[in-house]
Parts: sequence; structure tokens; C-alpha cells
Amino acid sequence: MRVVALNEEDDFEGWRLAARALALARVPAADMLWQVGEAPQDLFGDEAVMDAGAGAAFSVPRPFIDLGRTAICHADPERFALLYTLLTRLRADPKAMEDAADPLLRRLEAMAKDVRRDMHKMRAFVRFRELMTEEGAHYVAWFEPGHHIVRANAGFFVRRFAAMRWSILTPALSIHWDGETLTEGPGAARADAPAGDPVEEVWKTYYASIFNPARVKIGAMLKEMPKKYWKDMPETALVGELIKGARARESEMVARSDAAIGDNAGKSWAAVHEEARHCTRCHLYKHATQTVFGEGPLDARIVFVGEQPGDQEDLAGRPFVGPAGQLFDRALAEAGVDRARTYVTNAVKHFKFERRGKRRIHEKPGAGEISACRWWLQQELALIRPPLIVALGATAARSLFGKAVTISALRGQGHQLAEGGEAWVTVHPSFLLRVRDDKEAEYGRFVADLERIGRRAKDLA
Repeated sequence: MRVVALNEEDDFEGWRLAARALALARVPAADMLWQVGEAPQDLFGDEAVMDAGAGAAFSVPRPFIDLGRTAICHADPERFALLYTLLTRLRADPKAMEDAADPLLRRLEAMAKDVRRDMHKMRAFVRFRELMTEEGAHYVAWFEPGHHIVRANAGFFVRRFAAMRWSILTPALSIHWDGETLTEGPGAARADAPAGDPVEEVWKTYYASIFNPARVKIGAMLKEMPKKYWKDMPETALVGELIKGARARESEMVARSDAAIGDNAGKSWAAVHEEARHCTRCHLYKHATQTVFGEGPLDARIVFVGEQPGDQEDLAGRPFVGPAGQLFDRALAEAGVDRARTYVTNAVKHFKFERRGKRRIHEKPGAGEISACRWWLQQELALIRPPLIVALGATAARSLFGKAVTISALRGQGHQLAEGGEAWVTVHPSFLLRVRDDKEAEYGRFVADLERIGRRAKDLA
């Protein structure tokens, strides 16, 4: 068993030198033991690694070097062996880095991604506190990285805070900048860092004043700012109370807005409807009878979005009045959802069809037509501001999410939309008219979807 003792957890150059020598000697990855420190830590690791020797070298693709420098900072103890395994593959096959499906390459790239994310978190969440010393102000910060990123990140802080004298303390090591030279020191404890300074009170006041309750998305906030960093950031002490009061503050904002708007929502909807009657945003207006806009109360808590008007809707100028609409009404009634209290519309407002004799046969809208008509749907949703939006079918889902999606992947649960509101996805009622196998079972699933949506709308209310 060959043993390599690296100087540090992120010692890429030491790993590179040893790995090159071992690869030239064709030592299998299974015969290697990689450790950090001078003494072997494994009972079976009894043979020291050979010296690489002068001039011993071979070329590898540049992406491997970049990957190695980053992935070696990961906390996974297997990273050294995994990189060596990939290195030996590259000697046999220089194109191994191009196999995006290779599990080993994917694992190392995932590790590198974790490291880059941890580096980003350090840059975002380090908070310096001022200490007064004999030499003047010195700024100290405490941070607990998830990986061995402190040395790799040091250059950023030197460039960003070149005029300051500062120290960043972490459990594994500390780095210090005196304005000219960067030095390293041993790890520290959180108690070694100061608890706060007068500037923090000013910052807290400012943070509280700019906190917008209408934009609070707790899930997204925790994803970008995990709680493990909160204890080191002064503003996070305010987050809990600010979030608790967010609902009341948002309601107050909405109430003031509604009072100012008055009947403008209805007038605005009428104006948009009138404008849509003359829409020429795509070619479909040339053959359809008329624009079929949405209908329903403008304070509806549920908006149903279908695909496009059918033959009967095109003639009547109203959505969901044909066979699919009648089936939809029946399913809503069984699910306990009052259609009169919902708003119904379509992703595409003109009827697209293929003429066969006297008949007009429905034709699925294309991506360009969906995109062109998305503007009208956005105007409806902006005026109604429903907490729940239901996409009936793949075309409606594509319009809501701005990309092609599958019903099976999204069905049965809510999905937060960037524009606000929660989107649910189910089949279009016309699907139930076409399906031949398990027609009753599919109808039952549709009714169950509507029941779940109705309950969710009550929860949101």
C-alpha cells in the first residue's frame, strides 16, 4: 500500500506532484492511501510514496486541472483518490473529460460545484466587526465553512478589503491581512471573535427599513441564506420578527392599494378586453371568428387556464361552453368548487383549426402562438392577482411556466410562480373526452385534483 501524506487539506500542488509520479509508475488507485499530515494514519499504510523526480511529467487537459484545484477543497475524504482515478483514466483516454455521463466525472463536478457555492457563501456572509488596537482599527470576522475554502478565497478578501487591516477566523485556520501581507494562523473558536460594534446598530436599522414584506419568500431565502450562517450576521437577528409581521404589513399595503384603486380593476379589465378584441399578435386572428377572452369575478381566488377556445367557444365568444366545458362544469360541481366564483380563460385567445369540408377540427397551438398570446394572460393575472392558478393541460402549463413541461411531473402539488401565485397542473377536460381506456378512472383523478385545489384555495384564504 502506497501512502501519500499531503501538507494540507487543500494541498493541490502536493497531490499533483505525487499523483504524477504514481501515474507514471502505473500504481493502481486501489493501492493508494491519501492522508493529510506527516504520519500514516492507517495500519496498512506502510510504504511511503516515491519522489516524482525531475522532468517526470505528462500532459492532461486544462479542464482537469481546473476541476482538481476546486474539487480538492471539498470535505469528502475520498476526493484525493477520486481525482487520482480520473487522472489514470486520462492517461489511457485523453477524451475522458468529455464524457458528461461518466459517474466519476459527474461526482467530481458536483463536489466542485459544492465548493464554489461554499466560496460564494463565505463572500456573501462574512461580517467584520471593528476592534480598536494600538495600531488602529482592526476588523475581525468569524466564519464556519463547509469545505476547505479559506485559502482559495483569501485573494477575494485581499482585493475587496485591501485598505483594511482584517482577520478571518475559522475552526481550521485563520488568515490575516495587515494592508501589505497575507499570513496564516491556527484555527480559532467563535468566542475569539468580537460580538458586535456600533456600526451594526446602524446597519440593523437600515436593513429593517428596506425589508419588503410583499417580497418575502421564506423557502427561497433559506436556500440562499441557510440558517447555519445566521448566527454570524447581525441583520438575521431581525429576520424572525420581520417575517412574523410580514403578513400584517403586506395586508396593510394591499388595503391601502385597494382603497386607492377602487373600481379601476374592473375598468382596466374592460380596457384590456376591448384591446384584445383587435389583437393581431399572431396569424390566428385571420381565420378565427373572434377573440375569446376570460370571464369571471376579478376577485376570484382560483383562475383556470385552458388551452384555446374550441369551435363552439369561437362562435359564442365565451370560454368553456362546448362539450369539454360542460364536462368541466360537472367535475367542478362534484369537487365542490363553485365555477361562478372562479375565473376561466385560455392560454391562446383565438381558435386554431384545420378545415375539413364544413367542419373545423381543433389544431394544437404552436410555441410561437402560445408566446404571442402569453401577454394577454399576464394582463388578466396581473389584474386579478389570484393566489391559485390552475393549468388545464400542457399548453396552459407551458404558458404559465414559460417553457415546455410534462403534466405527470407537476401534477398533484403546487408550484410557486416567479410573478406570484401558486400554480397547479392537471389535464384538460377535452382529454377526458378523448381517452378510451379507464375513462372513469381518469375522470375520478381529475375530480380529485379539483377537490385538492379547492381545499388549497381555502387554506390560502
